[in-house]
Amino acid sequence: MDGKNAIVTGGAHGIGYAIAKRFLSDGARVLIADIDEKAGEAACDELSDLGEVRFIAANVAERLDVRNLVANALDAFGDIDILVNNAGISHKADFLELKESDFDRVLGVNLKGVFLCGQSVARHMVEKVENGGDPGCIINISSINAVVALNDQIPYTVSKGGVAQLTRVMALALAPYGIRVNAVGPGSIMTDMLKSVVNDRDARGKILSRTPLGRIGDPAEIAGIVAFLASRDASYMTGQTVYADGGRLPLNYTVPVDS
Repeated sequence: MDGKNAIVTGGAHGIGYAIAKRFLSDGARVLIADIDEKAGEAACDELSDLGEVRFIAANVAERLDVRNLVANALDAFGDIDILVNNAGISHKADFLELKESDFDRVLGVNLKGVFLCGQSVARHMVEKVENGGDPGCIINISSINAVVALNDQIPYTVSKGGVAQLTRVMALALAPYGIRVNAVGPGSIMTDMLKSVVNDRDARGKILSRTPLGRIGDPAEIAGIVAFLASRDASYMTGQTVYADGGRLPLNYTVPVDS
């Protein structure tokens, strides 16, 4: 990735942080975008020894924030080769009790944000191709919940299903320009969202019982797949979602877990 320029949304924590770290280690310049300004600045400081990294506070659900994000990336690097749409939130509620405002809030970040960032960056990439430049690539972070469902995570589940389909639509729309669009669908990964759950013995046992590899994934493992999708090795892949879930999706039974 030497000389490549990347945007990673939601890059202050978890999977996004691991992706930014991997890209920097592979020689790319990275702009981290996150709504958490304090964590974003801290991430930038922590990763600065690996390469050129910058941070901008942005809410990907807001069109003007996205416009400012893309403008800042172009001002800083002069080009955008890779976009990783990683920013995401969740909200737990029973279906009968879920508030419309919470449904809208989650879909605003998780699905609309992917659309807004993808469209804005794609416009730059298309213009670059039309002027003789190399096509870039876009990688969306979906989830296994694009396929399976959680009955108390309605907006999250719906949004990730939307991301999987939006990935296909974007890939078809941008294929004439050589711009590739793929997604990664993680299973149970050790992020801040999951840490509060796995400290509960019963909850951890439930997670492991549906994970044939018998362990929770690491954010760096998702970052490795994203790095592959951004590389020349994935040059004939577009419109795909790669599921990294420890074998959960093929499973139609539970596995024994040591207590």
